[in-house]
Amino acid sequence: MIAIRKEQADDAPAIRKLNGSAFDGPAEANVVDTLRRTCDGLVSLVAVDGDEVVGHILFSPATAGNGNDTIQGMGLAPMAVLPNRQREGIGSALIEHGLALLREQGCPFVIVLGHAEYYPRFGFERASHHGLNCEWDGVPDEVFMVAVFDEDALKGAQGVVRYRVEFNTAM
Repeated sequence: MIAIRKEQADDAPAIRKLNGSAFDGPAEANVVDTLRRTCDGLVSLVAVDGDEVVGHILFSPATAGNGNDTIQGMGLAPMAVLPNRQREGIGSALIEHGLALLREQGCPFVIVLGHAEYYPRFGFERASHHGLNCEWDGVPDEVFMVAVFDEDALKGAQGVVRYRVEFNTAM
């Protein structure tokens, strides 16, 4: 049976291996390791089956705004499930658990750069519908999405959404 829980210190090697396996390389694992060292406010969850980490999701602070009005929300990245355990609902469980936790904590929004057919089932929609744009050039509109938990908080913060700088330096 799959259980979702907060990452523990001894989960780090399994999370690194999981991300390397799921993404065919170390880039995402490097980002996770770097953020773990440099960033306060992370929400890192694992899906475990017995003693095995079979899935991981990370939420890190992200900002939205135009320079004058900026608010902080969270960015979902990365989310990974062991290749041989995909299509079992593990990723969905991680996303649902993480979003519920962030909503309870009063987070105004969560952004994601991901599959346009997958993330809308969790309440994500095109960020451009809220006047939000991705900081990175060339990102297709349909894959840059936001789940808004506090519409009022987001109203004054239209503009560019920025992930943590570690996403630029660790990849």
